[in-house]
Amino acid sequence: MGRRHLVRRGVALAAGSLLLLVGVALLVLPGPGLLLVLAGLLVLADQFSAVARYVDPVRRRAMRAARESVSTPLRIAGSCLAAAALLAAGLFWGVMPDLPFGGWPTGAGLIVSSVVLVALLVYSYRTTRTGADDGT
Repeated sequence: MGRRHLVRRGVALAAGSLLLLVGVALLVLPGPGLLLVLAGLLVLADQFSAVARYVDPVRRRAMRAARESVSTPLRIAGSCLAAAALLAAGLFWGVMPDLPFGGWPTGAGLIVSSVVLVALLVYSYRTTRTGADDGT
């Protein structure tokens, strides 16, 4: 194996593992956990063939969860409110350094979570409304 190949595998391992870990955390926290788990598995499966067998079952579950998350206007509104609350909390924590874990590192994390939630909500809506998912 060449050095370039090893670097590529190392980057894939780091990025895929990070996506996978964040996705697992978001399975119990508010957020699109299954979609991030799927993203992590896709990155890892590209370089590590043993991971590929987990992609399809997670893809089916993630697409089903994506469809359910935008299945009613109430669910869409709830997700939008959650994103707005994360954004507001991020701004609040950012400008209030006296709070526990206060300051911009925490605030930025909450703001990024809000942006990721909106992006994945839009993705879920567009994918399920256009029929671009895997049909399961």
